[in-house]
Amino acid sequence: MSSNTREPDVVRVSQKGQATIPKPLREKFGIDTPGEVFIYEEGERIVVEPVPSLEELGGIHASDDRDRGEMIETVRERKREEMERDKERIDRLRSSGSGDE
Repeated sequence: MSSNTREPDVVRVSQKGQATIPKPLREKFGIDTPGEVFIYEEGERIVVEPVPSLEELGGIHASDDRDRGEMIETVRERKREEMERDKERIDRLRSSGSGDE
């Protein structure tokens, strides 16, 4: 197995929009299964990043100018924002599909 991630793998996207992250990439980036990843748009690309576990974040980024657990709260806030964006998308889709335009 090559560790060169610059050569793309082709993966199928299911009818539900699900795609499988190839095993070598999951192993290289420490993505557990089952697990969670951040997925977001950056420029013209889709970016997938592992979500560190709360245990991994507990204080590892604490310094003189940052409180212990600040990164945990940052991750929680990102998850809340993602859930809100998903809810807004669902609401928009429901309203555009209702024929009440």
